[in-house]
Amino acid sequence: MRRDYTEWPPLVESRLATTWTSQFAAWFADATAFGLPEPNAMIVATVGEGARPSARTVLLKGYAEDGFVFFTNYESRKGTELAIHPYASLVFPWFPMQRQVIVAGPVERVSRAETEEYFGSRPRGSQLGAWASPQSRVLPGPEALDEGIASAAERFGAGPVPAPPHWGGFRVRPDTVEFWQGRSSRLHDRLRFRRDGPDWIVERLAP
Repeated sequence: MRRDYTEWPPLVESRLATTWTSQFAAWFADATAFGLPEPNAMIVATVGEGARPSARTVLLKGYAEDGFVFFTNYESRKGTELAIHPYASLVFPWFPMQRQVIVAGPVERVSRAETEEYFGSRPRGSQLGAWASPQSRVLPGPEALDEGIASAAERFGAGPVPAPPHWGGFRVRPDTVEFWQGRSSRLHDRLRFRRDGPDWIVERLAP
């Protein structure tokens, strides 16, 4: 089960964008044009009780110079872990393209206004689901979710569904953003933007 990576020319410093945001935008556009399903899907790794890592896949909902944003239930496993250890790593696993982007940095909650703006753009079923699902908790059976959805639908009727107080966004403010591109013989290119005070430097990492 070994595949040699020869999809792209070498990733060299002279062809790298001057900022990580510009480089990410270029690669994200490539992933979208390539036809990857949900190129905004990313693995979020956190640290829980006893320094045990945990990871799951969520959807990126925005990025800018100040970081990468996703939304979740604050009482979920990742939400409670980030409340205790506000640091995370993200991985965009664009394996069919022989590329990855790896991010690490501190995490903060987005403003309530930002949460409410995004929540208002969600499909109604997803809005009701945010009220119905006690995310990461043990359920007695699948009917519990159906009952929760029915209860939420009855509660809000035909009116707007507000964002639950226990639901909102996180922003990962990167200290490092690594652009990984596969090369033949496992001699992969790894160029990393690393925050150095107010500036960013680019480093090449050994494969």
